[in-house]
Amino acid sequence: MKLILVAGLIALAAVSCSARPQNDVEVVEYESDNIGIGGYKFSYKLSDGTTRTEEAVLNNAGTENESLSVRGSVSWVAPDGQTYTINFVADENGFQPEGAHIPK
Repeated sequence: MKLILVAGLIALAAVSCSARPQNDVEVVEYESDNIGIGGYKFSYKLSDGTTRTEEAVLNNAGTENESLSVRGSVSWVAPDGQTYTINFVADENGFQPEGAHIPK
């Protein structure tokens, strides 16, 4: 009985070790400017080559047409080694992504 229990615990340990990610991704750079009014700005870079930037501006502050205009980009390295980049705008006209890999 003890042998079965020990064998089960070893099998469980092996499964949980193999389920862990093999590559840890770390934050290499991070910047943020957000005081809670008038918009925001942030960017980061990860050790796996992923980058992200985003900036928002408050339009028509204090009016019934108040809105945010957001611009940014995100890049990542795919498993095949190719880098993909999406540049985007999100404003009163909706979310508008652009990238070489996105059909027009």
